[in-house]
Amino acid sequence: MFDFFRLARYRITISAGRRGLSLPPYKGSVFLGNFGSVFRRAVCSRRLDDCGNCRLKEDCPYAYVFETSPPADAEALRNYENIPRPFVIEPPAETKTEFEPGEKLDFHLLLIGRAIEFLPYFIVVFREMGEAGLGRGRRPFEVEEIVALGLDRQELLYTRLTNTFRSVDLHYTGAKVAAKHPAKASRIHVIFETPVNLKNKGKMAPRPHFHVFFRQAMRRISALSYFHHGRPLEADYAGLAERARRIELVEDYTVVMDIERYSRRQERRIPMGGLVGSVTYRGPLDEFLPWLALGEHVHVGKNTVFGMGKYRLLFPDSRPFWPCHDRH
Repeated sequence: MFDFFRLARYRITISAGRRGLSLPPYKGSVFLGNFGSVFRRAVCSRRLDDCGNCRLKEDCPYAYVFETSPPADAEALRNYENIPRPFVIEPPAETKTEFEPGEKLDFHLLLIGRAIEFLPYFIVVFREMGEAGLGRGRRPFEVEEIVALGLDRQELLYTRLTNTFRSVDLHYTGAKVAAKHPAKASRIHVIFETPVNLKNKGKMAPRPHFHVFFRQAMRRISALSYFHHGRPLEADYAGLAERARRIELVEDYTVVMDIERYSRRQERRIPMGGLVGSVTYRGPLDEFLPWLALGEHVHVGKNTVFGMGKYRLLFPDSRPFWPCHDRH
């Protein structure tokens, strides 16, 4: 089903500049304020306030990544308020906030569909953000290296020591992701690693019932397919959503993690928390597993673009799988 759904993952290692770095416990929020503005400044040649009136919009990386427009004749998903952006920045899991000069930390960048071809622009933006500064006091950092992470191997793309880039394609498909997981299960554990904000009837769901969790994952994957791969997924959406109600939530060890970010545009602090912890589901899960396996990579819920909604599947008596993240 997901054989055309393409993903590419990269590990970006940065080092604190001579003033060190002061970052919040959840580091995805440090990109919320200026990642888009730096991206626009780096690639926009016309400097217009509104991309909608730009004659270069169709070929502009910024307009595509941040202001994706539905096709003129689009009928499917036309009621989407926000078209999902085709990238995810995953921050380090550690909650440490102060970093000494030269100290290193890793972020992961996931590109989805057509966005994979725009990798060079993302690299330029990370380097420019290093010069502009990050976190409290806008302290500079250096991009030390960038590594492409395939499902079974990894390749070095860039290192600051040589200041050279290699062209390496280790993209993988959603079908290959699904094939790495068991095809059958009657019980699964799900670990919510970063805050998962699941909406049900317009409000944050207080408990992660399976039908709410699955609908959010299915909706996100179908939108990423339609808007960033140029084709809809052929699936029985109504039937899947209805049958998802049969899956039981048998264990719920989640708590609400509150995170705030400051919006300069709105001049106020904005909550962006969600559920973290673990849950166990039980029931006839087979038909849902490929969706959940792909959702592991693309995240689920709100604010996914900056690392929220990351979860991991665990199968009883099965070793968990993830792409080639190890350095050794």
